[in-house]
Amino acid sequence: MDRMKPPRTVQAGVLNIAYVEQGPADGPPVVLMHGFPYDIHSYQEVAPLLAEAGCRVLVPYLRGYGSTRFLHTATVRSGEQAALGADLLAFLDALKIDRTYLAGYDWGGRAACVVAALWPERCAGLVSVNSYNIQNIAKALVPEEPEKELRLWYQYYFHSERGHAGLKQNRGPLAKLLWQLWSPTWRFDDATFEQSAAAFDNPDFVEVVIHSYRHRYALVPGDPAYAGIEAKLAQQPVITVPSITLDGADDGVRPPAETSVHAARFSALHGHRILDGVGHNLPQEAPQEFAMAVLELVRGKG
Repeated sequence: MDRMKPPRTVQAGVLNIAYVEQGPADGPPVVLMHGFPYDIHSYQEVAPLLAEAGCRVLVPYLRGYGSTRFLHTATVRSGEQAALGADLLAFLDALKIDRTYLAGYDWGGRAACVVAALWPERCAGLVSVNSYNIQNIAKALVPEEPEKELRLWYQYYFHSERGHAGLKQNRGPLAKLLWQLWSPTWRFDDATFEQSAAAFDNPDFVEVVIHSYRHRYALVPGDPAYAGIEAKLAQQPVITVPSITLDGADDGVRPPAETSVHAARFSALHGHRILDGVGHNLPQEAPQEFAMAVLELVRGKG
């Protein structure tokens, strides 16, 4: 990761998690979680800003990305939300971090929301892009307006074996297309994309992604190891920790209008902001604004 030390690893739950760390070891810990189809480079500008402000910054690769690996071949390559939350909790346990600030978007925002909702004692504050990121699987098969359905074409593609094969064959080009569609005003270059695309060469990337997009529609069973967590998430728990939620005004997959109804899911919400000229990959497109939101919580000014 640019401007950061090479990744280190820690055994956490069912994974050997690769992560980068920056900042003083005794600073307030901040864990930054990336999404699909991105990687830790989403935080290559955010992490140094937080470290320079005195935070201990940790940025892990999610399961199926980069050099994070499953410990056992028999473990289900699940991409369900409960698994992502459990991975994050195991990561905190492995590093003996009792309480931390969590920030993320997309899959990473979902993991952060899961931990903040179910284990609030572990979360000092939350920055979440697209607001309440916990899936309501019970309602996943209720149709949306056609224009919303159009934005989810890639999810329906992954429901088919054609899409499974397409992701395996074209993971780079498909991810690049999603970057373009989801962040139409972000003028990233090929080098920027390629430094993240290397993370998709993980041997479990395809299976984790396919399972994620099928499980959220109740099309495949989850890993039984996370059934208890999924049952709690099905109740759509309120997030009670101090939170700042962010949206990109130009987000091509989750427009702000779709997340404006989420305020009731945050009982201690500090604020919600919409950033003009920003798409889905908000921390990489607007690193200053993302970092400042985290620091507001760290400094108690949210």
